Amino acid sequence: MLDGHVSRRTPRPGRRLPAVCALALAPALLAAAGAAGAQSAAAYPAKSIRLVVPSAPGGGTDIIARLIAQGLTDAWGQQVVVDNRGGAGGMAGVTIVAKQSAADGYTMLLGSVGHISFVPAVRANPGFDPRQDLTPISLAAVQPFVLAASNALPVKSVKDLVALAKAKPGTITYGSGGSGAASHLGVELMMLGGGFRMLHVPYKGSNPAITALMSGELNVAMAGLATVLPHARAGRLKALAVTSEKRTHSAPDVPTIAEAGVPGYKFDVWYGLAFPGATPAPLVKKTNAEVVRQVQSPEVAARFAKVGVEPRTNTPEAFAKLVREEIVTWTRVAKAAGIKPE
Repeated sequence: MLDGHVSRRTPRPGRRLPAVCALALAPALLAAAGAAGAQSAAAYPAKSIRLVVPSAPGGGTDIIARLIAQGLTDAWGQQVVVDNRGGAGGMAGVTIVAKQSAADGYTMLLGSVGHISFVPAVRANPGFDPRQDLTPISLAAVQPFVLAASNALPVKSVKDLVALAKAKPGTITYGSGGSGAASHLGVELMMLGGGFRMLHVPYKGSNPAITALMSGELNVAMAGLATVLPHARAGRLKALAVTSEKRTHSAPDVPTIAEAGVPGYKFDVWYGLAFPGATPAPLVKKTNAEVVRQVQSPEVAARFAKVGVEPRTNTPEAFAKLVREEIVTWTRVAKAAGIKPE
């Protein structure tokens, strides 16, 4: 500025704009970025999408994934292809999405609480951080677990079990589908809240544990509703309580663990969708809206009920909050149980 006059010179090529000019341009740049994101979301998807399932075909996760994939394919007119990638306890499939895929909306994950929230608690070097390397889209379903007891065990309720375990510490056995599995940590959470201990016996899957329970080899086990309920109704074991916050529609006569003996207890095995980390928000928002519409339809709810799961959705922000909170909870539970990350 000379003699009160503002210089009109145009900056030479390569010269940085003054800070004031840059600040003045910032809102315009942000608006342009937002418009570009909205335009990108409007055209999305423009090609097929890969939906990675970190388990073998035929299981509960796979069935949920295929129902959602078909719904999205019908809605968007682009094929959503289910890609089963089992191995390493599901970590192989999660790693594909979290660390090996572009954040462009064309690769997504259908994972469970075990694949995402348990990871920092039970895995020493998983190779990814679910809080940073995944972008939550929405929950899709929940599967209440059931706490079951052998017919030979003289208990009729969770309250009876707690009293017996406290009277005979370390003598009551409980089986799980393996160390660090949902059927393991779910019982550990219950024992931590109830102030009692039982002896853990890990199996290679929940089905062998339930078989051992029915034979009297085990005293207690926790497994999915669809696995336990038929045996309970046939009189081969006792369904003491469900792990969910409220009673389930599939077994309204079975109380929750919270109301039956361990106040405040809640544990749902959930299944949810996620993109790679840093996926643009407009793509996440559009996908969330369609997933919610699909999952809340009566047709999907009926199909879910056949495999023992219940539809449940939420916002990307609520899903991210759930994961952060659960990581804290399960890390505390694993530490109290003496589970060392492997």
